[in-house]
Amino acid sequence: MPETDKVFAGSIPKFYDTLMVPLIFEAYALDMAELVAASSPGAVLETAAGSGVVTRALAPRLGAGARYVVTDLNQPMLDYAATRQGGGADGNGGSSTGSINIEWRQADALKLPFEDASFDVVCCQFGAMFFPDRTAGYAEARRVLRPGGHFVFNVWDRIEENAFADEVTNAMAELFPQDPPRFLARTPHGYHDVALIREDLRRAGFTSIQIDTREKLSRSPSAREVATAYCQGTPLRNEIESRDANALQLATDRAARAIASRHGEGPVAGKIQAHVIVAAG
Repeated sequence: MPETDKVFAGSIPKFYDTLMVPLIFEAYALDMAELVAASSPGAVLETAAGSGVVTRALAPRLGAGARYVVTDLNQPMLDYAATRQGGGADGNGGSSTGSINIEWRQADALKLPFEDASFDVVCCQFGAMFFPDRTAGYAEARRVLRPGGHFVFNVWDRIEENAFADEVTNAMAELFPQDPPRFLARTPHGYHDVALIREDLRRAGFTSIQIDTREKLSRSPSAREVATAYCQGTPLRNEIESRDANALQLATDRAARAIASRHGEGPVAGKIQAHVIVAAG
């Protein structure tokens, strides 16, 4: 994975949160919040939190006095997430949402700065695909889990099962035929093999593994908004600008045209699909 696949900086966090989150992430965040809160955990660690969509959904569901530590490798995304949470900063790198104190901390999911058996649940929404060593990341999650704890995470299914991402990728291949930008297929949608996911988790020491493939419908007011979300709110932007520093608007236009040709000029809807995993043991 190129280093640029992990760069969420500049204007990307804002576009990501305002456009990508409602487009594809919010519905799965609600699912994750429900799964995590179901066991009434006293301590939760979230890794690869991004702009905080799971954090916003989960914090109100946790019990009074629960510890909630929210981490991400990318400090700009974490900073943005903290500003979106509400409740105000507590002066110690945390914030308060009702009776829940949230601790925001930059951390590498492969080298967690926490003691063994510190959390009841570790959760990670659409972050495992970015781990350079997934087994190591899973082993770290297992290490910080208390006996009986659960690791809850999700990953996107193959790009062909996710309409807008596939259409944007194909549009970029037409625009840059000699060197097609493949960020979406390579990284967000590059870790979809259920058998491989199970094997990686077993190698990390998990013995109970449940995988549920969930299809949802992604909606947007327009094809233009979808194109802007993918081309300007993800590291695909880095790939486009590395090929031509002045091509971002053209790329967005081409993606919008491709989406409109398949879904119409008005409000658009497209299939999205992901694997939701709960691991223990």
